[in-house]
Amino acid sequence: MPPWRTSLLPAVGALLLAFAQPGTAGEPKQVTLDVPSMNCSLCPITVRKALERVPGVIAARATYEPKRAEVTYDPDKVTPEALAKAVDNAGYPATVRKP
Repeated sequence: MPPWRTSLLPAVGALLLAFAQPGTAGEPKQVTLDVPSMNCSLCPITVRKALERVPGVIAARATYEPKRAEVTYDPDKVTPEALAKAVDNAGYPATVRKP
């Protein structure tokens, strides 16, 4: 094997190992938002679509009964408060449910 290949192996190995390590940054989180102002069966669709437009949202689900939204999101890109604000901006005041 040429000498330049053997000198690159440790560097390439270290780089691959760095990317393979699991970390806490960017791991998806979940939050529940209370949305009491949803008053018809179509409201959850509007709430879900508003959440899906937010960068960092991985999945969103809204229900009429109970009146809430469940969101899976990337905490490096968005906060629960920003998610509630997005729902507020769609016309449905929302609050973050405390665990």
